Parts: sequence; structure tokens; C-alpha cells
Amino acid sequence: MEAVYVMGVGMTPFGRHPGLSVRDMAIAAVTDALADAGIDARDVGAVTFANAVQGAMEGQFGIRGQVALRDLPFDAVPIINVENACASATTALHLAMMQVQSGQTDIALAVGAEKMVHPDGALSMAAFEGSWDRADRDNVIDRLRALGRGMETPPGEAARETPHTVFMDVYGAFAKFHMARYGTTQRQLAVIAAKNHGHSVHNTRSQYRKAFTVDEVLAARLIAWPMTLPMCSPISDGAAAAVVVSAAKARELGLTRAARIRAAVLMNGGRRADDDLERHISRRASQKAYTMAGLGPQDIDLVECHDATAFGELQQSELLGFCALGEGGALAESGATALGGRIPFNPSGGLESKGHPIGATGLGQIFELVTQLRGEAGARQVEGARMALAENGGGLMGVEEAAVAITILERAS
Repeated sequence: MEAVYVMGVGMTPFGRHPGLSVRDMAIAAVTDALADAGIDARDVGAVTFANAVQGAMEGQFGIRGQVALRDLPFDAVPIINVENACASATTALHLAMMQVQSGQTDIALAVGAEKMVHPDGALSMAAFEGSWDRADRDNVIDRLRALGRGMETPPGEAARETPHTVFMDVYGAFAKFHMARYGTTQRQLAVIAAKNHGHSVHNTRSQYRKAFTVDEVLAARLIAWPMTLPMCSPISDGAAAAVVVSAAKARELGLTRAARIRAAVLMNGGRRADDDLERHISRRASQKAYTMAGLGPQDIDLVECHDATAFGELQQSELLGFCALGEGGALAESGATALGGRIPFNPSGGLESKGHPIGATGLGQIFELVTQLRGEAGARQVEGARMALAENGGGLMGVEEAAVAITILERAS
């Protein structure tokens, strides 16, 4: 693919921000990304703006990007609004990249911003209902329940479950299938959650910065068995942005802190048999990305993956090719996915602790990977990081994500 670079990144802290609007957070992230790239808003030739739930939360169903960015001096450039569930922000990055590759502009901006925290907690959780096939709701639920046969919720545990979004039930069904098929344990999920919360202690932009032991994770409040609270991503506010430029513009601005996009793949899922994990959409998308980049899993130094729950990371470590199917739990227990391990996953803390403002999440991953590739991550730095992968999934179709985006970045210098 034609060389395209991420030249600048910006990100607000993720968390609960009752005094900030979508506009406030978007402008903060964009301002930081532009300054990081060493350019002005007037230099930008196209903007892609990602947001998933502002319509449901605030009634702002249309022109979200135009409204959020109206106070920035972008002139009359195109502002393209993007919604692709939890994969919205990476989809915006892909579209910005395509604007540059097509020659429409040599500088494009991708922005993701989300305001999910609301005084009415039921409204926040209901916003997730729009990211699966509502017309086929009953059949989808039956199919998910069937996944968990052979690993039913233990007696008494269902009564301990506390209010949660529908996607915690989705991940619960995925986890039960994996436990029944491969012998994966709840404790292995707790190992992943404890690892990620430990990473987040060093991330000043993380929603939570508290370390947990494995036993503390297991003893925490039950959300949807087998997931306890520290194994699940929170509801969050936040924004992130990235400046994408052509190779010529990157050389002009200086490659010292740039990251080259070696591969960018976006696929839709939901077209496989329930037990056919070899055709899982994340596996297919990552294999295409490796081919596009001329790389394999052995060439990747770190990963930011879509761990909306700890099981999400376990499954993605397998689907992305870092271990065999069924071995993700053992990989985590070995320490390979922790900082200092063979292939660190989610040095940012991941969605479980960094937070998950769904329309901004994918660009939050890009912020972390670019920071790592620059060697600027401080105490959570992956030593010698040169090649990094982001996996960002969104919505539900069938028994997998409706959208999966894989991005491979390389340090430019």
C-alpha cells in the first residue's frame, strides 16, 4: 500500500467527565494532535469524525462532526461523520488514510469523541442496544445461549450478577463457549485483568489506575459470569485524534516521531458457523493485514486489542496468531503478554482500565501505539518497540463482531 504516516496524536484522559461536552473533548484532542504534528487546523484538507451514541444520548443524530468542531478554523473542508459501533474511531482513521492515498489531500484528520456517562445510568447502558440486530433480538439471544452449553453459570451465581450492558452477556457467552471447548478458567481471565490494571497505574490518561491482585479480581463484584467488575470495561467519556499525512508531507514535516501505517484492514463479520473459529473475522482480518504488511505475528512488538472484557484479550491473542486456539489463557499465565514479556498486550491498561468511550476507543489505541513507537511511554514503555498492532472490534453479528479493524504501525525512523 502507498506509504501513509500518522504524524500527530492527541487524547484526553478517559473517564467520567460530567462538566465536559463532546465538543469540549473533541476540541482538546484535536488541538493536541495538531500541535503534536506541528501543523495548524488550516493545513488540514479533510476530517473524519467518529461518534457512536450521541444520537441516543443527546438526540444529536446528524452532523455530529460539524457541530463538535465548529469552533476550530477548518474552513470549508469535508467533514465526514462515521458510526461503526465500537470500531467507529479506527474506521475514521481508515477513511482519513484513504483521503490521503487517493490524492484528495496530503493531510487528513481522524477524530473520535464520545459522551457516555449520564445521570441516568440506564440510558448509558441502553445506548449499547443499537449495535446488534434488534429486529432479530430473540434469535440472537438463543444463539448466544447455545454457545454456553456445557459451561452453564454455576448455581447461585446468576443471582449475584449486577446490572450490566447487553454486551457483557455477549462476552459471557463467548467465554463459556471457550471454557467448555478448551478448558479455559475464570482464574486465567483474572490474570489478564490484573495484568492490565497493573499496566494502567503508569498511564495518566487511564480512567482507573489501581492495581489488583488475581485474587482481588476474582473476589470482586460479579457482572455477568464468569466476568467480575475488574474484568469489564467501564462506561466512559473521552476523545482522541490522529493526523494522517502522505509520505511527501511526512518527509517535509520530519520523520523523527512519525509512525508509518504498514497495514489497515476493515472487515464485516457474522458469516461463519458458531464453532468455526478459523474463520473468525478477527483471524481473517489479521491474516490479511500481515500479508499486506509482509509480516507475521513474530514481527509484532506490542498489541493494543479490544478488551471490552478480559475474555476479549484472551480470544484476540489466539485469533491474531500469537498462540494456538485454546492457548490464550496459558499464554497470559506465562507472563508473555505483560510488560517485559514476549508480546505485551495493552500496555495502556486496555479498555478494562483505560476506559471505553466507544466512538473514541480505536484512536485511543493508536495514541498508545504511536507513543510506544516513539519511545515516549515512560514506565509502561515496551523496550525496543518498532512494530505495533491494534485490533478494534465493534457491534455484534451472529457470534462475532460486526466490524473488525486491524492496523499495523511501524516506527518511521
